[in-house]
Amino acid sequence: MKEINPTTIKEQQKNKAIELLQQLKIYEPYIKGFEEENQVCFFEKFNGFWVFQEPEIEAKMREIENKYNCRVYAITHEYIHREEMYSFLIVTKYQEDWDNLLQNEGHNEYYATAYVWNRDCEYCSEFGDVLIENAFGGIKRIG
Repeated sequence: MKEINPTTIKEQQKNKAIELLQQLKIYEPYIKGFEEENQVCFFEKFNGFWVFQEPEIEAKMREIENKYNCRVYAITHEYIHREEMYSFLIVTKYQEDWDNLLQNEGHNEYYATAYVWNRDCEYCSEFGDVLIENAFGGIKRIG
């Protein structure tokens, strides 16, 4: 089995992430910031903010990327049943899964592979699919 250069896989993950951001119709300056400066955007009810503006969230993002060898390309923030959640949309290290990272469900809704960080109950954090909606160049988690 041929070993893949870690730099190559990171470049491929970034390219896939850009493709997913475009598929979600994210506001073009956010895509450009990701593409040119590796800036990740987090969204609250479709409104986008740069993750570097929130050091704790950026640190959690880096922790997830380093621990699981994935690439975070967008983050949503919401409260579900009074618990604070951050959904880190990711490109996994497993290229065979890349065709299923984002599934269009119609009506601007998509299932996305994510790491969900339950800020109030850390041990409840997990990988899975989240239902997101896109509108106005942003996204929000709806399920």
